[in-house]
Amino acid sequence: MGDSGEGLVDADARIQERIEERESERKRRGNASPALDPERVRELESLRLAKAELERQAVTTTHPVRTEQIQAAIAEVEKRLATR
Repeated sequence: MGDSGEGLVDADARIQERIEERESERKRRGNASPALDPERVRELESLRLAKAELERQAVTTTHPVRTEQIQAAIAEVEKRLATR
């Protein structure tokens, strides 16, 4: 009769350990940053590079019409970056 009581205590201890493991796993996952969408990361990096290239062109361009085009393109890239 004593053996069956010990089995219940062992089972309760294992259940409690499992609950604690799950809680620690949940806390660990909660602290982790959410997974980043690789397509979104690629798009943002592409927009940043495009903006850098346009800003480089804006500095070196002397033609007023081309300067306006570049400024409009920079504004569009900034708008897209803001919505992402």
